Amino acid sequence: MISEWFQRVGSSIPRGFSRYFILELLKKKAHTGKEIIDYAVEQSNGIWKPSPGLIYPLLGRLLDEELIEETKDGKYQLTKKGIETAEDVDKVNEIVRKQLDVLFRLGNVGRFVATDLLEKMSIIGSILSSNFANMTNEETEKYRKFLESELKKIDEKKIIKKGKEIKIE
Repeated sequence: MISEWFQRVGSSIPRGFSRYFILELLKKKAHTGKEIIDYAVEQSNGIWKPSPGLIYPLLGRLLDEELIEETKDGKYQLTKKGIETAEDVDKVNEIVRKQLDVLFRLGNVGRFVATDLLEKMSIIGSILSSNFANMTNEETEKYRKFLESELKKIDEKKIIKKGKEIKIE
């Protein structure tokens, strides 16, 4: 049985994706809002066409959060805080990628666990990204520690397949 979340993701862009897409794109160089939209359409072969009504308000929130800044020529670039946030996302992505790689190699059980993990992470990510701008530094640090402890638990978890223990690394 495929979860509702997974069915939605299969046909559209998951909630919160646009935010990280923009941060990732701006790591390379500054872009205008139109350039961001055009790049998304190009890279998805026309499957994803983010509207100006999605991109420009999101750019406004990223400006409010001081993750990006607007240059004199109307382009957006990452701030120091934005670079640090993008680097944190890269670290989490690498950990998750390694763990999912192992899970997918373990057949159907591994795929089920990976799908369940992705669903839980998506829910947590959606909650955090929708509330992040309103969080205090203390709350942000609390969430960071929580997520780090959860990732550590995943690292230490063992999966048993055909009577053998396989440690996820």
